[in-house]
Amino acid sequence: MAGCAARVPPGSEARLSLATFLLGASVLALPLLTRAGLQGRTGLALYVAGLNALLLLLYRPPRYQIAIRACFLGFVFGCGVLLSFSQSSWNHFGWYVCSLSLFHYSEYLVTAVNNPKSLSLDSFLLNHSLEYTVAALSSWIEFTLENIFWPELKQITWLSVTGLLMVVFGECLRKAAMFTAGSNFNHVVQSEKSDTHTLVTSGVYAWFRHPSYVGWFYWSIGTQVMLCNPICGVVYALTVWRFFRDRTEEEEISLIHFFGEEYLEYKKRVPTGLPFIKGVKVEL
Repeated sequence: MAGCAARVPPGSEARLSLATFLLGASVLALPLLTRAGLQGRTGLALYVAGLNALLLLLYRPPRYQIAIRACFLGFVFGCGVLLSFSQSSWNHFGWYVCSLSLFHYSEYLVTAVNNPKSLSLDSFLLNHSLEYTVAALSSWIEFTLENIFWPELKQITWLSVTGLLMVVFGECLRKAAMFTAGSNFNHVVQSEKSDTHTLVTSGVYAWFRHPSYVGWFYWSIGTQVMLCNPICGVVYALTVWRFFRDRTEEEEISLIHFFGEEYLEYKKRVPTGLPFIKGVKVEL
């Protein structure tokens, strides 16, 4: 999969993904079709089939693989917007759907713009890990069950707004980190230093050593606060804390190997930004 995007003409991935994301988001026009006489489910099925047929007509592999993923995320985003404005107990779930789809799409888009050499289909992070998938499914199941049996729990608006603010903060911080790092940013921890790899200490990296992890940390917990999921909220907080503790230590071992004393001095000045995580311990 990673090799597919490499055969697409350089610089076109961002434009292709944006165009097809917006195409998928055009599901926002679906209510107009239902008013014209189409039943909701029938209209949705025809719409999805039409989108896929159009993508198959317009694109061939590897462009189709990019297009179908971006279009799918745009479609999910559009559905999330519609759900957000619905008069139901699911409107906060619509906020979550918008946040989730936008996160995954923007990971690909920013990588395509910022560091195209590292770009692949995996940059969508849709196949991040089995644990990530299980965590997402668990949060959906919890929200659904609690919405059925304790619907009042899902209507704590101030709590959902707090979660939304956490999500927006985390998303903005992570993308700021990606843009600041430029070609130094990679979704995979690097074990070998490239010729162009430099230590970034400016911008948001002057605040935190690992701003992209800080952003993702608060984004992930914020999604559960937004959903008013008490069980997944606690489990997410503990799980992502442990994940980023291990990930930070793994990455800092490589960074110390790459930059030596320069990184050690930076490490002394700037915190990780993650609560109760100090990074790898260095014995002098």
